[in-house]
Amino acid sequence: QVQLVESGGGLVQAGGSLRLSCAFSGGTFSTYGTGWFRQAPGKERESVAAITWRDSGTYYADSVKGRFTISRDRTKNTAYLQMNSLKPEDTAVYYCAATRYYSGPFPPAGMNYWGKGTLVTVSS
Repeated sequence: QVQLVESGGGLVQAGGSLRLSCAFSGGTFSTYGTGWFRQAPGKERESVAAITWRDSGTYYADSVKGRFTISRDRTKNTAYLQMNSLKPEDTAVYYCAATRYYSGPFPPAGMNYWGKGTLVTVSS
């Protein structure tokens, strides 16, 4: 059974940076595409970024393009979200998710496996 565990969230001032990590276990990491999602209080969940399973193509929401970078290290079974130039409106619970053979489109229609989330709070 695939499991995903996020880490790296916390409190940061506007303009600062954080790197979120997503540890993958229970499957063959190289056959899965992964995505990052976020949900702020009282708002709908939104897709932030995704990376495809084979070619490592990347997608980003317009609101984070140029500030966030999704990546992965297949030797560590870990996906990352590097977040720079953080804004108060980035405050949310961030979730990682994975689906086997994900190759697009963006936003993903759905993903099969989800982590429990990590809270990112950006103060002004």
